[in-house]
Amino acid sequence: MITVSINGTMRQFTDPISVAKLIEEMGLTGKRVALERNGEIVPRSSFHMQQLEDGDKLEVVVAVGGG
Repeated sequence: MITVSINGTMRQFTDPISVAKLIEEMGLTGKRVALERNGEIVPRSSFHMQQLEDGDKLEVVVAVGGG
């Protein structure tokens, strides 16, 4: 079991999950997303390579356009 904090909310996963899969599960695919993992920015190009680990703390921000 993997437990991570996403924007301050605890979430559990039974199977290993990548950042890319998490973004997909959150319904954010195709959106402009910035993600911080344990205090460090994760480049979008490495989302598919980054596997979440038990205890990770994530901050996910979605850019919203408008005026």
